[in-house]
Amino acid sequence: MSTATTPVPTPTAAPPAPGRDRARALRWWPAAVLVLLIVAPFSALPLPGLLDGPVGSPGSLQLLATCLLFGALATGYDLLLGRTGLLSFGHALYFAAGSYATNMFLLEAGLPFAAAAVLGLCSGAALALVLGSVSLRVTGIGFSMVTLAFAQAGSILVSRNPGGLTGGEEGRAAPAELLPSWLVGIDHTANLYWITLAYLVLTLGVVRWAVRSPTGRVWEGIKENERRVEVLGLKPYGFKLTAFVLAGALAAAGGLVHLLLTGGSTPQTTTSDFTLSLLVMVVLGGSGTRWGPMAGGILYTWADHRLGDLAGSGAVADLPAVLRVPLSQPLFLLGVLFVAVVHLLPGGLARLPSRLRRPRKENQ
Repeated sequence: MSTATTPVPTPTAAPPAPGRDRARALRWWPAAVLVLLIVAPFSALPLPGLLDGPVGSPGSLQLLATCLLFGALATGYDLLLGRTGLLSFGHALYFAAGSYATNMFLLEAGLPFAAAAVLGLCSGAALALVLGSVSLRVTGIGFSMVTLAFAQAGSILVSRNPGGLTGGEEGRAAPAELLPSWLVGIDHTANLYWITLAYLVLTLGVVRWAVRSPTGRVWEGIKENERRVEVLGLKPYGFKLTAFVLAGALAAAGGLVHLLLTGGSTPQTTTSDFTLSLLVMVVLGGSGTRWGPMAGGILYTWADHRLGDLAGSGAVADLPAVLRVPLSQPLFLLGVLFVAVVHLLPGGLARLPSRLRRPRKENQ
């Protein structure tokens, strides 16, 4: 007797979920933004209110480069604050070391720019190694106070102008004749912009690599509970010193870029206020996040420049005195912006996308 067999249907692959495709596409947004930033110097697009002129104009590129520079600096500083839990008030010292050391090697030793830049970067990293090895002997608020003391000492040393090496309160201009010709002059602003963009990409890459490494996972453990890391048989001191030196080296590289952008070394970069600005940038963007410190640094720097123009505008001058007086102070406007973000967006700008997605999910 023959039995009929029914064919078994072969399973078909389910179509990919729309949400998964959207998430996969969103992974490429950094590459799209990078392409836009690379071609920005060729653009004549005007952005009224955001920039004074077209995107590719020298003034706009200078402002954009400054924003990118401080976005990178805040990202490097977050290696200490957001990744390892170290609140340093002396990070400006290593930024200034990269700038002043490079400038002195150019002016005093007469070295070529490439050699002076390498030595300036090494000087900043070496200074971070020496001072970090001392500062990290204490923890908590003691560590913060020691870093602040070193920063104050460095600021006083620069202002005293020992041997005429720092220029005192006036700073010291970089020798244009010793710099490559393609880095000097308003006609080469685009080259400086691209160098700053490369510094930002390098900083983001180094920080991402470091955080995802085994050492980065130990940093996370130190931030959460340093005593538990010790119980596991690891010595937190060496890991914290690694983070300190790496952040200091990245800051020294930023000082070198700042030297090229501004054409000199300035004593304002040695003060503790400079480090406090970096702290505000990190908190504004979102400490311990991938893109938050960069976004905070860019927004803070742009606001610092543009709000000064708003404070001196005719629109503010025509207001009643009760509004005109506070609004004519750029620092007041920056403070209001910072307080608003902290209260309305706990966790910084990096938490904004998740907050926007949450009501959408609840409605579904």
